[in-house]
Amino acid sequence: MPSPLDRLYVGCLAALTPPEVATPPADALPAVALLDPGCLDRVLTGFAAQYGAGDRRAVASLWSKWHFSALLAPGLAANLLLERDLPLGLPDLHLGLAPDGHTARLWLAHEGRPLASLDAAERFATLIEHLAPLIAALADLSGAAPRVFWSNAGNYFEYFARALAEHPMALPGTSDEALDLLERRHTPDGARNPLYRPVRYLEAGQDTPCRMRRLCCLRYLLPELELCGNCPLTRRDDAPRAAQ
Repeated sequence: MPSPLDRLYVGCLAALTPPEVATPPADALPAVALLDPGCLDRVLTGFAAQYGAGDRRAVASLWSKWHFSALLAPGLAANLLLERDLPLGLPDLHLGLAPDGHTARLWLAHEGRPLASLDAAERFATLIEHLAPLIAALADLSGAAPRVFWSNAGNYFEYFARALAEHPMALPGTSDEALDLLERRHTPDGARNPLYRPVRYLEAGQDTPCRMRRLCCLRYLLPELELCGNCPLTRRDDAPRAAQ
């Protein structure tokens, strides 16, 4: 059956796959299983096969980019356009993995609930509660710094927040709270905000500023891949920003 969220998948989301609001199939992976080192290792090992079992840090980082994109697109779309909090916590979510092992589909227990708060520090709590333990697990298993994975998550958070401002259902100011979260150096409890300014826009003598990540995602450690189009390593003065 069509997902009740399908109506969001127009405009900037038209090419993406909506989540399913249904009982997951037997082969769906409970997202919380990713916190088990054995399960996460099996997922990453399967994903790594296409890269000749290359550098585990780069493999984990690249896998996380697929996963965070699959998570943040529907999560932010429902949050910003419908003011609904989808059940995206690790214990509530099931994943469909593509044959190569990346996250390709989500199964939700329900179509979300009205946001308890519209404040930036609170409305994205479910997403943060998914990201924080998974990023810790990925860092522990792969050896890559946690900030690599937070940078990957922040990159997609910023990308989708800006894109959704142009969505046909968007109202003026739709993305303001999401972008405000990325401008906060600290969380309300005084801790460092790991999503702080994941990208920057540089004047490059063109009509449109150049969008550039602050940290490299390490994909260059896989011989099959080159630097991505917004990697800071493309600028000599940013070379020390590689996070290994």
